[in-house]
Amino acid sequence: MKQFVVFAVACVFFAAVAIAGSSSDNTIATGNGPLTIHPVEHATFVIEWNGKIIAVDPIGGVAPFEAFGTPDLILITHIHGDHLSVDTVKELVGPSTVIVAPASVAEKFPEADRSRITVVANGGSVEWGENLVEAIPMYNLTPERQDFHPKGRGNGYVVTLGGAKIYIAGDTEDIPEMRALEGIDAAFVCMNLPYTMDVAAAADAVLEFKPKVVFPYHYRGKGGMSDLDEFRALVAKDPSIEVRVLKWY
Repeated sequence: MKQFVVFAVACVFFAAVAIAGSSSDNTIATGNGPLTIHPVEHATFVIEWNGKIIAVDPIGGVAPFEAFGTPDLILITHIHGDHLSVDTVKELVGPSTVIVAPASVAEKFPEADRSRITVVANGGSVEWGENLVEAIPMYNLTPERQDFHPKGRGNGYVVTLGGAKIYIAGDTEDIPEMRALEGIDAAFVCMNLPYTMDVAAAADAVLEFKPKVVFPYHYRGKGGMSDLDEFRALVAKDPSIEVRVLKWY
């Protein structure tokens, strides 16, 4: 009986550790109140924070965004159709909406609309009120994948909101610029082949730049969904990093 009790306690303990290391919580604490993440699908999501709405790579028309109202900020990473819908962006914007995107994205809009877009290149940044949006490179390293995402064409982003640093990888492999990130509170990291990187590469990069929380996203590829259980297990080598899996599909 004593052995059974010890075994049962151990099971509860390890179950608690597993839950703590792989939460579905969609909130991040900031210096100005909680930040809430709303997955839409694949690479598209909404951030609610301090009365503001941020839409990331909005596609699919306005219906998925109607519950949130007009975005205050739209971030677009690159030109591919699962990240950019010119029609959706044009329907979503309001008079005061700020759009941040690389030049390659701005070129996809009609000339009359391009003045609405704040163009930021890799390594650049733009202030959004008292907050900062930094453009981080996103590109493929593997030779046979480099045509998917050449260096300099798209942006990942680090957005600082209320002191919390949120990293949005966009479509990329485990590039040196990702691995060099510091002080990231929450990271959205892609993992789908053949377009970006595999689970092992994504986990290895996460273990190097050590975000407090990592959200796997953009994990549907040609072979189906990436193995998130494997990703959890690999990242669990560093118990200070919390993996949170939200409903993207």
